[in-house]
Amino acid sequence: MNKLTSKLRLFASLSATVLMLNGCTAALVDTEALKAEAEYLKEDATKIDARVDATLEQLYQTHPHTQDLSQRAAGMLVMPLITEASFGFGGSYGRGALRAKGETVEYYSMASAGYGWQFGAQQYAHALFFMSSKALDDFRNSDGWTVGGDIDYAFQGDGETLRLDTTTLNAPVIAVVFGQAGLKFGVSLEGAKYTRILP
Repeated sequence: MNKLTSKLRLFASLSATVLMLNGCTAALVDTEALKAEAEYLKEDATKIDARVDATLEQLYQTHPHTQDLSQRAAGMLVMPLITEASFGFGGSYGRGALRAKGETVEYYSMASAGYGWQFGAQQYAHALFFMSSKALDDFRNSDGWTVGGDIDYAFQGDGETLRLDTTTLNAPVIAVVFGQAGLKFGVSLEGAKYTRILP
């Protein structure tokens, strides 16, 4: 074996070792990044759950009929705080949790955009009640679920009570939109898109 061949083999061996060490370092960095992200998401999930608990407590105290609605539903998506602002162009955003049988199963964000809205801003909460297993599965299996004409709104009757008629109860998805002052009128979820953010 001549000296040139020996040097080439040594160089190749060293290069392979450097590449392997770089790969191990990258894998270590990736692992640490994933751990940090998982910890961040865990803290985020805890905050969302706390807000959902507080929102449901307020909803059930103010409108007791919604508790019966939640017991009938296969699942419910609770969005504790949606912020909507419009200055010619408008949009809204919020985050919440999907619950089934009283337990959180996934976390979602909601976003919508529009043009030509009135100027101003408002905040509100809302809950979507999925009244059948199929409606719930359709929501969970979609790649970004958008509100269309297939949801019905529970609305306020006389005496600040929530009115749910037979037609509403037969809808696949029922929306209840509310705020600190009670149920909200004139708020449409049409075009709002829900995207899973945490498993």
